[in-house]
This record gives sequence, C-alpha cells and structure tokens, in this order.
Amino acid sequence: MRYSRKLAGAAYAAPVALFVLVFFVAPLLLVGRMSASDWPLLSGDMGLNMPANYEAIADNPLFWPAVGFTLKYTGIVVVLLIGLSLLLALIVADRRKGSGFFRSAYFLPTTLGLASASLLFFGFYSPAIGPLDPLMEFFGLEPVSWLGTPTAALWSTVVLIVWKFAGFFMIILLVGLQSIPPDVYEAARLDGASRWQSFAHITVPLLRPALGLVLILSVTGSLLAFDQFFILTKGGPDNSTVTVVQLIYREAFQRFDLGAAAAISVVVLAALLVLNLAQFRALRKDH
Repeated sequence: MRYSRKLAGAAYAAPVALFVLVFFVAPLLLVGRMSASDWPLLSGDMGLNMPANYEAIADNPLFWPAVGFTLKYTGIVVVLLIGLSLLLALIVADRRKGSGFFRSAYFLPTTLGLASASLLFFGFYSPAIGPLDPLMEFFGLEPVSWLGTPTAALWSTVVLIVWKFAGFFMIILLVGLQSIPPDVYEAARLDGASRWQSFAHITVPLLRPALGLVLILSVTGSLLAFDQFFILTKGGPDNSTVTVVQLIYREAFQRFDLGAAAAISVVVLAALLVLNLAQFRALRKDH
C-alpha cells in the first residue's frame, strides 16, 4: 500500500519534474557549457576556451555602463513602484462606494502585455503621431524629445513601467492590508494613536511580508529589463539606455558570440541568486 502511494506520488510529480528538467535544468547546463566555449552563433569551432569569455566581460566597453544604468533604473523603478502601489492600496483598501471601480481601473494596465504597452507608449511619445507634442504646443511649451536624450529616455521608460505594474503590486499590498485585524487599529485608537502612528507602527510592520514580495519582484524584474528599452530606445541615444540583458542580446544576436553572451548570463544569474538570497534572509530576520 505504501509502495503504491509512493508510485502514485511519483507519477503525479513526473510531468512537473520533466518540465523543469527540459526547460530549466537542460538550458542552464547548456548555458554553462556555452560560457566556457568559443561558441559562434552561425559557424566555427566550439572548443573550450575557459576562462576567456569571463575575462573578456570586464574588457567589454558596454558592460560597466550597462551595469550602472541597470542599477540606476532599478533603484528609481523600485522606489516609485513601491511608493505608488502602497498609496493606491491605501486609497482603495476601505470598502466604500466606487472602490471596486478604482481597483479595476488601477489594475487594468497590468492585463496588457509589456511589449504591447511599450508599443503603445512608443506611439504616445512619437512626435509624428503622439499627442504630447501638440498638447505642449497648445500650452505654448517647447516640444520635448521624449526618447532622444538619455535623461528623457530613462524617465519616459520609468513612466511606462510604473503605469503598467503599479496596479499589480497594489493588489499584493491590498491583500496584505486586508489581512491586518481591524481590532489592532481599534486598540491603537483607544490608546490615543494618530493615523500616522498607526500607519508607522502597525500597518508597515504587519505589511512586511507583502512589501518583501513586492520588493523581490520589482528588483528582479527591473534588473532583467529588456522589452521596454528594446522597443522604446533600442539602447539609445548613444548606448545610454543599454541594460545588462540588452548587452547579452547584442553579444548573441548582433555580434554572434554566444559564448560571451552566455558568460554574461551566468554572471547575471549568480548576482540575482545572491541578491534574492540576501533579501529572503533579511525577510526571515523580521519574523
């Protein structure tokens, strides 16, 4: 009987295990093999050249600028996303008339694919078909090259990401807010606590698990940014908006050097693992 149960459990787990093996473990091993090899995309010798690909990373003229830009972009997006999503969650937390409509309205951009949203904003920022330049001219202001300067391109992309994902993180934080017992706030009011004191000493501490999840998702997503910059800026102007993932794409599909691209991928994966483990440990210490 016990053996049959184990066999049934293995049968249920087999499809998932096969999926993980084929679509995660095998590609990961292949990337590791590629990173230690001279592996052109189209043709050529695929012999081992370890550690040449890793030594060449620091000599890549775009690597450190891409790392710096990615970290800068991540810092801006994470702060704005957490702040705005928490504000939206607090606004719609109370069950009052119209709160359901606003919850749906704030969440609606999340249903749009990132590539589709990027194309939408590309048209929005376009001087030929976009509404921004005519609107600024109507108010007597000079048109802005929304994607033509490094600063404008960065902030234009940040606006897109915050618009798209704030509603998604709002839902996560809203679930966390609704899990806080109302009796805790009632006891704080009886003790004379102000709204700010209740927020600082009750809401934020009890919301830490939800805030931690939002932090991990937003940091990881921002460090792996690709679609929005690929569609909006192509890494320009003058390579000022090249992210690390874009650099991997360029090495693989523009310079046709899969070995170099795989080496950068392994470095990024290792950095993400360390960062996520650090965040998980920090969250555990809070409990």
